[in-house]
Amino acid sequence: MKLVSYNIQYGFGGDGRYDLARCAKVVAGADIIALQEVERHWQRTNEDDQPELLSRLLPGYYWVYGPAFDMDVSTPHEGRILNRRRQFGTMILSKLPIVWSRLHTLPLRRTVRPLNTRNAALECMIRTPAGPVRFFSLHLAHIAAEERLEQIDYLLAEHRRASLEGGPWSGLDDEPARNWSNGEPEPENPLAAIWMGDFNMEPDSAEYRRIVGSTPYHRGAAYLDGFVDAAAVTQEPTVDFHTHEKVIDGRLAKRRLDHCLVGGMFADRVRSVSADIGEIASDHFPLRVDIDLETPLAMPRA
Repeated sequence: MKLVSYNIQYGFGGDGRYDLARCAKVVAGADIIALQEVERHWQRTNEDDQPELLSRLLPGYYWVYGPAFDMDVSTPHEGRILNRRRQFGTMILSKLPIVWSRLHTLPLRRTVRPLNTRNAALECMIRTPAGPVRFFSLHLAHIAAEERLEQIDYLLAEHRRASLEGGPWSGLDDEPARNWSNGEPEPENPLAAIWMGDFNMEPDSAEYRRIVGSTPYHRGAAYLDGFVDAAAVTQEPTVDFHTHEKVIDGRLAKRRLDHCLVGGMFADRVRSVSADIGEIASDHFPLRVDIDLETPLAMPRA
C-alpha cells in the first residue's frame, strides 16, 4: 500500500500562492493520506471549509477531520444563527473504510512569546488486508523539544494501552433492544499502528530517540509495542533526503521533520521511502512510503 504524509500549510505553497487543488493533486492516488495544517473558516483562506473541499477534490476516499482547536465564528443570518467554527487540525483520507476514529489533543505549554497553538493527533482504525491498523496523522509542537517530549510521552502511553482499552465500545451487549452495537461485532483496537505527520523533530534529536530508541546492539531490533523509522529500515534514502527547507541565521537548512514511524511488527515490510523534494504546493515536501499491508499479519501469541 502507498502512504503519503503532507503538511499542506493550509494550502499556501512555497510560492506564497493559495491553491488547495494543487495540494490535492500531489497526494491523489495514495491508499492512505495523512494531512496536517488543514483548516476551516479562516479569513486567510477565503473562509473555506478545507476538509469539505478536499473531499470533493479527492472523491474516491473515506475521510475524517480532527481539529486541534475550535473557535466560534458564527454570525446572525435571516433571524437565526449561522453556526460556524474556526478550526485547525489534521485529516486522514483512505481508500478503505475508516472503521472508527478519535482525536487526541496533545499537552500544551502556554507561552509569553512566540505564538503557540494547540496540537493534535488524529487516530483512525482501518481494516487493511494485513489486519486492523491504527493510522495517525499528527502534528507536534514547533517551539521546543520539552513540549514535544511531553506530547510523545502522552501518545506512547495511549499506544501501549490500546489493546487493553478497547475501541469505541467493548463487551457483550446486554440490552439488545437498545441496539448499542448496531448489529456489529466489537470493533478492534489493535496494537498495530503507523504514525505519520509533521513531528518537528530531526533524526538526531531527543524526541526521535524517545520514540524509536537509541541504536541497539542488534541494529535490526524492533520491539512489538514500539516503533521504527520507515526510512531507517528500508534502503537508505539519498544523503540529501529531507522534507523541509528554511533559511535560518542566513543559511538554508534542509531538515527531515516529517516522518512515518511503523509498529515493530511492520519493520520488515517497508519497501521504499521518499520525499518529493522541490514540490512547491506547501512549505513542506510530501513524504511517501510504500509498505506491505497486503500480506496477513501473524501476531505472536502471548
